[in-house]
Amino acid sequence: MKNKTEENATSLTLVVLSVLFLIPIALVILNSFKSRLFISSNPFALPRHEMFAGLTNYINGLSTSGFFLAFLRSVFITLASVGLILVCTSMTSWFIVRVKNRFTKWLYYLFAFSMIVPFQMVMYTMTYIVNLLNFDNVVGINFVYLGFGAGLSVFMFAGFIKSVPMDIEEAAEIDGCSPLQTFFLVVFPVLKPTAITVAILNAMWIWNDYLLPYLVLGTDSKTVPVAIQIAMQGAYGATDYGGFMAMLVLAIIPIIAFYLFAQKYIISGVISGAVKG
Repeated sequence: MKNKTEENATSLTLVVLSVLFLIPIALVILNSFKSRLFISSNPFALPRHEMFAGLTNYINGLSTSGFFLAFLRSVFITLASVGLILVCTSMTSWFIVRVKNRFTKWLYYLFAFSMIVPFQMVMYTMTYIVNLLNFDNVVGINFVYLGFGAGLSVFMFAGFIKSVPMDIEEAAEIDGCSPLQTFFLVVFPVLKPTAITVAILNAMWIWNDYLLPYLVLGTDSKTVPVAIQIAMQGAYGATDYGGFMAMLVLAIIPIIAFYLFAQKYIISGVISGAVKG
């Protein structure tokens, strides 16, 4: 009886928390269909009668924000950055786990330490170095994201690789595989659960990131978050909240769809990455 009561209390708590998290998203969707004048005065009302603006906010937002180009730019940056992170950090983790010496030990600690350093602490020096290396473009920013995403990714990959038996790698070497062939043909396929988890976490972060693209790319090569924030600002601080809400809805659809498609891999990947050797 006690266990049943505890389960009911836990379920009720989770339902309440889910509702609290979904309310802001629901409000954004509702207000994206309202006329601009009613968003501030009646933010919680349903878009009915004279409040309903149809697709006007979406059309205005798409026409004034350069959303389509920003969307394509964000897609390229997200895919390229996540691809770099997956390949480079998985290889680095494999090297750290399999080559056990003082250098790899300190290298692992360096990656782990990078996870606790706030971005705001290094953003000014980072911007200077990025400009110095000519990485302040759509291609160069992918390597910047690789640096900032390496800490967590190496930590998760290294934890999983410790649980991978050496026998399969030794068998591949006996069959004549080079180290690169062993990794890509034997080790990397085994890393699929953790790789998908790393991809999801980094894709959500990179797609929604505002500060780093704003500092590195500026307003000439806007990503979706930067385009929405800048284009919706009118004269004297006036904001087109209707277009703003509409663009937010369009911006969250791809990442939510990606998350729902791959969410089943997150828990298994995180647990696998937490294994200690």
